Amino acid sequence: MAQSSSEKFLIVFTGGGSGGHIYPLIAVAEALKHELATLNAPYEFFYMGGKDSYTPALIDHGMTISPIVTGKLRRYLSLENIIDIPKFFIGFFQALFHLYFIMPDIVFSKGGPGALPVVLAAWFYRIPVTFHESDAKPGLNNLLSAYFARRIFLSFDRAAVYFNPAITQVVGSPLREELLVGRTTKELARENFGFDSGKPLVLILGGSQGSARINEFVLENLAQFVEVTQVLHQAGTANILEVQKLSHAALLEAPTANRYQVVDYFKNDMALALTAADLVVARSGSSVFEFAAFGLPAILIPLTESANGHQLLDAIEFSKTGAALVIEEDNLLPGLFFGQLKALLGAPDVLTKMSAASSAFFKPGAAEAIAKETIAIVAG
Repeated sequence: MAQSSSEKFLIVFTGGGSGGHIYPLIAVAEALKHELATLNAPYEFFYMGGKDSYTPALIDHGMTISPIVTGKLRRYLSLENIIDIPKFFIGFFQALFHLYFIMPDIVFSKGGPGALPVVLAAWFYRIPVTFHESDAKPGLNNLLSAYFARRIFLSFDRAAVYFNPAITQVVGSPLREELLVGRTTKELARENFGFDSGKPLVLILGGSQGSARINEFVLENLAQFVEVTQVLHQAGTANILEVQKLSHAALLEAPTANRYQVVDYFKNDMALALTAADLVVARSGSSVFEFAAFGLPAILIPLTESANGHQLLDAIEFSKTGAALVIEEDNLLPGLFFGQLKALLGAPDVLTKMSAASSAFFKPGAAEAIAKETIAIVAG
């Protein structure tokens, strides 16, 4: 049924488990707000999924939270399935309940724990479903959701082989407005963090929740890091106190201690951190599109245990362009790593080429493309 311009658009967002799921939802919500404002169309946004540390961010972006129990779907035998399979069915019936009273015009899913029960409940009510897949190799949630989807959006070209081409569109990864607008210069960004504006800076990221293994590697080799470069290190909220304590001890006798800074999480200044850096050392995943948006070269260390090995595949796709080097965790040894790091920082022309390749990898307008298609499905 076509939607009249005077009716309120009711949109349910679902997905979760990490910032890689939540932040794209926020980006699409921001784009939808702009598109609906141009149409002078009223709207109401809802989020259906588990309650976690990202819930306040969703509330801040105007979403009404309808919590459901979430469980992880696994393709392998695990004792945790004994708990998570019942959680899946509980979440499904909770989604049925919430959707009955909301009865939205459309459901947009980002995948992750809690998304599939909402997708299935929406299909039960014949509510249109769309979703976005961030990775080069889709997760189980989205592979199953594809059977019920009206439209499928992808970050990577490589993922298209898994879905019906008639309803699939490669748009890139939706990025939040705060990453794309109001940028400053590299020099001012470095000074904002207290670094020397004229010396190289490496940004070390462990994902939205930090990485214990990357943190351990940094701490074990901190004296060598600060000898080579300035370092801005995001350690994760759960790890920050320990990393602060150990890094302070490691740098007590280092004459270049002012070249290292550790933070728990870049809540509002991720754009500033990405602008300040010459090179990023990080996990892989959808974050490579954030690096590409800033033309950042990267050394990627994919998480070995990532579902379906998707981090390694994402890293390989990014590195194929010439924008990144990939070091698997088993090969994360000081000799190899610092050999690569020194070679890159000592070759400005190589970094420039990698930066250009990174920028070329970026696909702008992903959130806007999803928003326009969402509105077209509802209105059509």
